[in-house]
Amino acid sequence: MADGINTGLEAQSRTSVAQGLSKLLADTYAVYLKTHGYHWNVRGPNFGSLHQLFMEHYTEMWNAIDDIAERIRALGEFAPQGYRAFGNLSSIGDGDPEKGADEMVRELQRDHETVIATARAALPAAQQAGDEVTVSLLSDRLTAHEKHAWMLRASLGDK
Repeated sequence: MADGINTGLEAQSRTSVAQGLSKLLADTYAVYLKTHGYHWNVRGPNFGSLHQLFMEHYTEMWNAIDDIAERIRALGEFAPQGYRAFGNLSSIGDGDPEKGADEMVRELQRDHETVIATARAALPAAQQAGDEVTVSLLSDRLTAHEKHAWMLRASLGDK
């Protein structure tokens, strides 16, 4: 291959897949930061359970961030880094520490749903390229974020 990478995937396909993963990385990082901040700032009668739930979620995402970035690198592209790069790629806004606990939970639920949509949008390029490694990674991320969203909904008494 012209770029020195011979993994059985065409350069254009690798670039396309990496672009979808870059947006997923940025969205995941944004939700990670917000979840960690809400972990610090949540208050109220459900403090203990939400503090613990948020910690479980941000810890899981922290580990996933590295997997996503390393997959981008394995595809021969540079992983985005820095707040400006992530801000340009992500549609998830910063959290507000003054929100009440229920508002924090609802916002995080919506953010996980955004990440789910981002992962689903990245899936076709990986499938078309025959990139089973990325398809598996995206499947794992969908599983995790769907579970996070469900747990947040359930903590509010929603379905």
